[in-house]
Amino acid sequence: MPRACPFLCSFLIFGQQRLPTPLLTNIGQPCAPRGSSSMAAKTESGGGGGREVKKVLNAVNDHYGGVIVHVTEPMEPATFVSSLTSSIAHWKLQGKNGIWIKMPIERVNLVEAAVKITYDILGRSELQEGFWYHHAEPDYLMLVYWIPQSPHTLPTNATHRVGIGAFLINQNREVLVVQEKGGQYRGTGLWKLPTGAVDEGEDIFAAAVREVKEETGIDSEFVEVLAFRESHKSFFEKSDLFFLCMLRPLSFDIQKQEQEIEAAKWMPYEEYAAQPFVQKYELLKYMHDICKAKIDGKYSGFSPLPSRIRHPREGWMPFEEYAAQPFVQKNEFLKYINDICKTKIDGQCSGFSPASYLLLAKAPRRDGGV
Repeated sequence: MPRACPFLCSFLIFGQQRLPTPLLTNIGQPCAPRGSSSMAAKTESGGGGGREVKKVLNAVNDHYGGVIVHVTEPMEPATFVSSLTSSIAHWKLQGKNGIWIKMPIERVNLVEAAVKITYDILGRSELQEGFWYHHAEPDYLMLVYWIPQSPHTLPTNATHRVGIGAFLINQNREVLVVQEKGGQYRGTGLWKLPTGAVDEGEDIFAAAVREVKEETGIDSEFVEVLAFRESHKSFFEKSDLFFLCMLRPLSFDIQKQEQEIEAAKWMPYEEYAAQPFVQKYELLKYMHDICKAKIDGKYSGFSPLPSRIRHPREGWMPFEEYAAQPFVQKNEFLKYINDICKTKIDGQCSGFSPASYLLLAKAPRRDGGV
C-alpha cells in the first residue's frame, strides 16, 4: 500500500466549469452576485391614446451574463406570464443569457405558468418552450431558461452526496462500533463504524465529529482522512462520495442515540475485523485493511489545512513560472499546494493511487447507504 507523504495535509477535487454559468454552492444554488444591480424597467405597447404598461420583473445580474429573479410578491398566473414575457424580451435586448427564477413555496401557483409559457418574442421561427426545473429545496424551487439560440452552458444541479465514516480507537486497541436500527445492515448483527451524511455548508471533518457525538455521545477530534470512495446512481440517481476519517476520542463513556442506534460499544479491533460480513463485503474489508495499516504505523492519510482561496484560472504554464508568482509565494495555501506538487513531480511524495480508489469504487451499493 502506498504511503502518503508525511506533510501532505489536504486535497482538492476540481470540477469542470463551463461559462457563462452562475457559480454554484454544494447544493446547486446560484451565488449571491457581487456588485449587481436591481432592474425594474417597464415596456409600453398599444396605439392611440391608450398605453399598456407591462412591468419587467425585478432581477439581479449574475457573474456570467444572466439574471436571477426572486419572486416575492403575490400575483395571479396571468399577470406573472405577462410580466415574464416582457422581461424575457427586455433581457434579450440587453444580451442576457441564463434566467434563474427562485420560486418560493408560497408562490407554487406560478410554477405551472412558468413551465408552460410559450412565446415568439425572441425572433425565432417557432414558439419556444418555457422554463425547466433546475433544483428544489424545502422552501423553494429553482427554474431556469437559456435565451441564446445555442446549446446552454448552465451548470447541472448538484451531482454528489457526501458521507463520512468515523474510525476511533482507544488505548486498549478497541474500536468504536455501532449497530443501527435501520438501513441496509439492520438485523444482520453487524457491528460497523459510525457513518452519516455531511450537512449543507458543513466541513467533512466537522461532520465526522458531529455524527460520532450524535450516535454514541463520544467527544472526539479530527485527525485525518484515511481514504475515500466514489460511486454513482446511488441515491436518487446522484453520485456519492464517502470519506473514511480517523478521529481521536476525547471521552469514552458511550451514550447511544435512541432513535437510530440499536447498540454501541468499544470492541477489540481483531474481533471487529473478524466479523464474517466484514471479511465477505469488499468495501468493509478494504476499510478494515486501511485502518489496520494506520494503527500499525504503516499508513498516513490526509490531515487538515485551512484554506480561503478561489479556484485558479485555467491554462498551461511552466511549473517554475507558476511557483514564482508573488501571489503564490504570499498565499500560504497556494504555496503549500506548490510544495506538494513539486515534491510529487520530483518523485519524493505519494498520494492516493487509482488502485485503492478504484477498489473502493467497485464495492456494491444496495440502497445508497454506507
